[in-house]
Amino acid sequence: MKKTYAILLIGFFTMTLSAQEKIAKIEFETTVIDYGTIEKGADGIRVFKFKNTGNAPLVVSAVKSSCGCTVPKKPEAPILPGEDGEIQVKYDTKRVNPIRKTITVTSNADTPTVALKIKGNVIDPSKTNVLKPTTKSVVEK
Repeated sequence: MKKTYAILLIGFFTMTLSAQEKIAKIEFETTVIDYGTIEKGADGIRVFKFKNTGNAPLVVSAVKSSCGCTVPKKPEAPILPGEDGEIQVKYDTKRVNPIRKTITVTSNADTPTVALKIKGNVIDPSKTNVLKPTTKSVVEK
């Protein structure tokens, strides 16, 4: 009877140990970068930093932008457990408009798809506002 319990106990521990899979986990410092208000032609490069908090190498297989005005750059080498990595994003600041873009990261992590966002506003300082600020409304004048 004791041998049966010992065999069952050893079998249980063996199954428990083999059930622990090695999984990569990606954790970003932030998933949103705010450019704020920047001038036309300013530096459009920003970096999303992340860490592999899993116990297997993290492979970033694809990084895609929602439009051609944003060019992401993925890490080429696998990110080992406990190591840091980064995804560089370059926005074309020659486009004068509000920035609202999504960068989709695909990897072998436990969460295989992560959406990163950039936002901000690109202004052209050489252009003047045709609307003059006033302190009183038309009705009050």
